Amino acid sequence: MNKNNIETFNELSNLCDYSFVDKLNSDPDAKYSGDNKFPREVFSGHYVQVMPTPIKDPIYISHSINFFKELGFSENLLKSDDFIKLFSGDMENISNLKQKKGWATGYALSIYGTEYYAQCPFQTGNGYGDGRAISVLEAVINGKRWEFQLKGGGKTPYCRGADGRAVLRSSVREFLAQEHMHALGIPTSRSLTLFTSTKEQVRRPWFRDNSYSKDPEVMIEEDVAITTRVATSFLRVGQIELFGRRARKNEHENALKELEMIVLHLIDREYSEVISPDLDLENKIMLLANEFQNRLTSLVANWIRVGYCQGNFNSDNCAAGGFTLDYGPFGFMEMFDPKYQSWTGGGNHFSFFNQPVAAFKNFKSFCSALKPLLSSNKDALEELEKIENNFSKVMQEKMEKMWTNKLGLDKFDVELFEELINLMIDTKVDYTIFFRELSNIPDEISSLEKSFYGKLQNENIKLRWNSWLGNWKSQINVNDEESKQKLSNQMKLTNPKYTLREWHLVWAYQEAQNGNYEPVQELQEIMTNPYEEQTKEIEEKYYIKKPSDFFGIAGISHVSCSS
Repeated sequence: MNKNNIETFNELSNLCDYSFVDKLNSDPDAKYSGDNKFPREVFSGHYVQVMPTPIKDPIYISHSINFFKELGFSENLLKSDDFIKLFSGDMENISNLKQKKGWATGYALSIYGTEYYAQCPFQTGNGYGDGRAISVLEAVINGKRWEFQLKGGGKTPYCRGADGRAVLRSSVREFLAQEHMHALGIPTSRSLTLFTSTKEQVRRPWFRDNSYSKDPEVMIEEDVAITTRVATSFLRVGQIELFGRRARKNEHENALKELEMIVLHLIDREYSEVISPDLDLENKIMLLANEFQNRLTSLVANWIRVGYCQGNFNSDNCAAGGFTLDYGPFGFMEMFDPKYQSWTGGGNHFSFFNQPVAAFKNFKSFCSALKPLLSSNKDALEELEKIENNFSKVMQEKMEKMWTNKLGLDKFDVELFEELINLMIDTKVDYTIFFRELSNIPDEISSLEKSFYGKLQNENIKLRWNSWLGNWKSQINVNDEESKQKLSNQMKLTNPKYTLREWHLVWAYQEAQNGNYEPVQELQEIMTNPYEEQTKEIEEKYYIKKPSDFFGIAGISHVSCSS
């Protein structure tokens, strides 16, 4: 297939194809609700049409060079008034768009498998949804369907009294993290553009400088920003859940039909390559549950491989397509800790090593949402239960395979693994640096000390490390220099050299707040090549442990959910 090169906004506009709004139901009450920018209950329908609120005098910060190339977008688009208008929220003043309004969607909230209604202002769950995320474009580009969504695009009916804005700080984090995750080889939403405005500020709770507080202490004024994220769809587990709950409780006459519509739309958008349209509904649902389980377990194993922790892994932050979505309170672990969690509100249930269990809770919520469609078919319900109960086994297999590859082994050795985990905790090692240095197949423990946060002075720990290294070396397939180099290269494709550390992000967004966008662009370039050996200058700046001064500091060691 010849790739389209999209030089003008007109050419992009001609590729628009709005399957979500064309095939699904709009909120029937929207026409009685003015501009739909105030909190209200949405009782039915799959989306609410709403116009984004443009940021004032948008300033370009960055775009994803790699993703532009993949889409066939010319960089000339960045000079197009209409392109800038669309992705800074000024949709109303574009003349040649087929769809003149954006759309926001509702979803349910389950935290760690428990259904919640209390945070909804109406106590019903009908107020949850895209509080500041507005989709503005859906297009088929080079044979693949993409949805473009503004994060921070203004108020929607789901904003629950908030201002619908994102701030520069969180927008820089998400913009860089999505493209880094893609470069790490992990399924994710993507970043297109990042715009800010110095003419509009919003107030957010945050920490005092050099504070150790776990809770925000002050309200600060921050510049607004809009980052455009792009994905095959933005369907979430919580979204399917919303319609599952409505059907289960028979909340309106079309509740079951709307659940079926959105499940079939999910299959069409995310699983059409593996689920034939000719199958009956029950078979489609079984294949959907199996394939989502496969994707979700692979995703979480990959997160743990690179030290990523999805701090707020509720069902509404879990993409039903099985990719990483929503970079709110995320973090890449530095000093190894199985209970690592960068979000002060996340607790142990969303901690690093508990992510497989959190994923299982989300998968159970997903299966629960599908069950009303199978209520008349006992065999199908039993089959779905079997798939659900198989999750932990599949997850364990994926985790063992991941650790096997990470350690360069032929097969998983539980004793070797458990002793390593204990040593990493006792010695306080940097997760990324340790595994990258191990990928060099060192002969002695001194080669790994680059990753240790303290000096190796305890004789007992030294003996344990040497014993572990000996056991490990006896299990890897290295007979000569050639086989050693081959295994080293293989391990380096699993163990990245660079991960996106919070203190690098802090530097980038603080500089951006001062009008210097070079650090954002520098980080983008480095973090989209995370497995590569880069220059000595880059290595000395970015392949280093977290400075001791930053430990425990609010906004670096931990963050609030404020964005």
